[in-house]
Amino acid sequence: MSIKRNLSPQEMFYRLAQEHEPEFRFDGKNKSDFATWKSKALPEVTNTLGNFPERVPLNPELLVEWEHDGLMKQRWMIDVGRHISATFQINRPAKIAKGKKLPAILCWHGHGKFGKEPVMGNDSSDEMKSAISNHNYNYGHKMAKEGFITFAIDWIGAGERNDSNRPHCRSNNGGRDWCNLYYLNATMLGMTSLSINVTHGKAATDFACSFPEVDASRLAVMGLSGGGTMTLWSALCDERFKAVEIICYSDLWENFGFRDFNYCGMQVAPGLYKLVDLPDLQGLLAPRPLLVDIGMYDSCFNVDGAVKCFDKVKKVYSAAGASEKLEADIFPGEHAWGGNKSKEFFSKHLK
Repeated sequence: MSIKRNLSPQEMFYRLAQEHEPEFRFDGKNKSDFATWKSKALPEVTNTLGNFPERVPLNPELLVEWEHDGLMKQRWMIDVGRHISATFQINRPAKIAKGKKLPAILCWHGHGKFGKEPVMGNDSSDEMKSAISNHNYNYGHKMAKEGFITFAIDWIGAGERNDSNRPHCRSNNGGRDWCNLYYLNATMLGMTSLSINVTHGKAATDFACSFPEVDASRLAVMGLSGGGTMTLWSALCDERFKAVEIICYSDLWENFGFRDFNYCGMQVAPGLYKLVDLPDLQGLLAPRPLLVDIGMYDSCFNVDGAVKCFDKVKKVYSAAGASEKLEADIFPGEHAWGGNKSKEFFSKHLK
């Protein structure tokens, strides 16, 4: 018998992924094709997120205000859902002309125990400085230095909202990834980690818009890696964001999901790949302006797959008649923020 047998479940899933053709893989040519595709695909895609948690009053409480490197920074405690709060940080230029309103950027962090801290400019320890240096990670600080207002919270499972970081933590998860554990809990209740984090991000955005210096008509969102995931879903679910920067979160699902296992419960929804591949998901943002950062030596999202993903996104934006609104920052670096086009990109599209 010459039948080639396989006993590896991982190999089984990888082969299935290679054979798979998502239901809404984009193959259109013009604006009409794009409009029809988006009208059908977007509701199906967002439905995979399940239920969104109930919104609650924010009940904001100012915790502290300080000046750092020419910026005024504040931390607030806000309620972002039933039984759950988040620490909200906002950075703004120290001197703003009276009555002037500035565009604001929601800055999502990636995976890592520090959450939003290095992104928003916390360089108080060698560990924080190393995180910033390794990933050019303080975009929430640098973009505020460029004249934008930036704000951030931790998504569940990270930073202050990682249960392992609580003193006298009651739960020993045996070293398992909180992202996966929270995903299991969420889906048991008909939600997903994504629907929860998107809702919490909306609460943070609502609060940011309440500041007199913030122009609520000029909002953007950006994030690295897992923060790129959250950036993509935040923009898909909240049309207030007029411009989007996805940093080092580009590849094909068969590669980074099924071959490399470079994902977790924070990034997925039931049946998502049945419907779309990652390029389709990014393409659903069209015609809104999108900047994609790709590191030539990224060890998380291989450049070959990232470029293939971007080429497919280009076809979507071309069909949508929005080619001029799609840009790439392909830089000679690792898994990091390129930072070469961000100021110009956001200035142009949030003017």
